[in-house]
Amino acid sequence: MESNIILYTTEDGNTAVDVMLENDTVWLTQKQMSELFDKNRKTITEHINNVFKEGELDKNSVCRKFQHTAEDYKKYNTQFYNLDVIISVGYRVKSNRGTQFRIWASRILKDFLVKGYAVNRKKLEIEVEKRLELQKTIALLENTVVNQQVQLDQAKELIKVVSDFSYGLSILDDYDHQSVKISNVTEGRCYLLEYNEAIMIVAEMAKKFNTGLFGNEKDESFKGALGNIYQTFDGKELYPSIEEKAANLLYFIVKDHAFSDGNKRIAAAMFIYFLDRNRILYSQNGTKRIADNALAAITLMIAESKPQDKDIIVKIVTNLINHKN
Repeated sequence: MESNIILYTTEDGNTAVDVMLENDTVWLTQKQMSELFDKNRKTITEHINNVFKEGELDKNSVCRKFQHTAEDYKKYNTQFYNLDVIISVGYRVKSNRGTQFRIWASRILKDFLVKGYAVNRKKLEIEVEKRLELQKTIALLENTVVNQQVQLDQAKELIKVVSDFSYGLSILDDYDHQSVKISNVTEGRCYLLEYNEAIMIVAEMAKKFNTGLFGNEKDESFKGALGNIYQTFDGKELYPSIEEKAANLLYFIVKDHAFSDGNKRIAAAMFIYFLDRNRILYSQNGTKRIADNALAAITLMIAESKPQDKDIIVKIVTNLINHKN
């Protein structure tokens, strides 16, 4: 992937740092972080080591070596650290520079999301018809950011969601039909989640939140949502895979507003429980197929979406929890 450079300049204008943009994140060396935060290399190294030592970040996923031109004009393989590390160090640095950078990074993250900078546009510059799905996806995420007070961690997760999904959209040229395809899903026997079992889970959740309104059913739409995912037509299931059933379950519960309070939390809990009972909540490497922050972001996106967007929403969720994740 071709690298791009964005420039960060300190508020006083005395320091400017070329920040490399690649793989939908930004990268700096220790030396550049030292210049950025106006701290010596030793201090930056200590902060980075503590980030990894405390388990805040996984070193293997946030570090990478790139060829870098040194002061002697020769190219060397140099260790770079991505935006997650930079922000973590920025929060540990007790200086005005650290505060300035945190404000700048938050704005850049929002720009990546709302303006679509995190999307590799060169790969996605295909015919207008084939970009409709991507445009709808970005529009839904923009509405979520505008209508919800999304925090920095959630904004980062939203960026990851649209970045991951846009990668899949970039291969639309290979499809015969101009639409998102559901693939790599689990078919076959599925766990039957019945109403009595589900409502007991809601009752246990109500003990934790204890608002007096949480989990109070307004009608029978919750029972209907549970039954809808097992619908058949002409002897065939409308939602043949476990992933499709799970995605529709999440959508139905969020949108049906069956409870006086807690609809989104209950929907997310039922979604996770359903995946777990069907033994597909975790990937082979032991990680969840969808991270908690991503689930929160997707649930918010469903809540903010329009009814006519149901088809693309369900496809997005289904593809986010398929065997590739």
